[in-house]
Amino acid sequence: MSKLTKVAKKVFKRPDPGGTINTIIRAGQASPGPPLGPIIGQHGLPIAQFCRDFNEKTKDFKEGVPLPTFINIKPDRTYDIRFNKPTISYFLKTAAGIKKGAKRTGQEKAGMITLKHVYEIALVKGQDEGFQVRDMSMERICRSILGSARSIGIQVVRELDADDYGRFLKEREENLRLEEAAAAAEKDASKI
Repeated sequence: MSKLTKVAKKVFKRPDPGGTINTIIRAGQASPGPPLGPIIGQHGLPIAQFCRDFNEKTKDFKEGVPLPTFINIKPDRTYDIRFNKPTISYFLKTAAGIKKGAKRTGQEKAGMITLKHVYEIALVKGQDEGFQVRDMSMERICRSILGSARSIGIQVVRELDADDYGRFLKEREENLRLEEAAAAAEKDASKI
């Protein structure tokens, strides 16, 4: 190693690993693999220990629930973990009883919820740090939720009949199954 390289290493010390990582991690499912492992590793944190800590802190949540997570990294490479309530899209899809949103937003309806659902989601999400810091009114939180619902193809209605909605969900499931079968057949045909 040359003298100049040694001097450069002293002058350009490794940057302070402090900072905050904002990400979404599923409750009880933190693992050292991508995408989480590389994010944590590049900040010099012990990946396996972080995963154990996160999974332990989220053991009371339903497994797989997406949690907005804030990892505060200290200069000594220790960390604090904070998380908010599950994401708005998770609440919307759960309330609508669907697993996935619309593939073609604006052209298809993935599900339906009532205004009461929107208000209940707003009550829960209004407790999140991000909404409290911005001092958002309940009306603005509801508008944000309505926009999220529209973006994933969920229609918001005043009233919803359970029987009609059950039929709608069955029809949608069948249509999705037919579309997947057609796409698979088209893919197979293109291989020939």
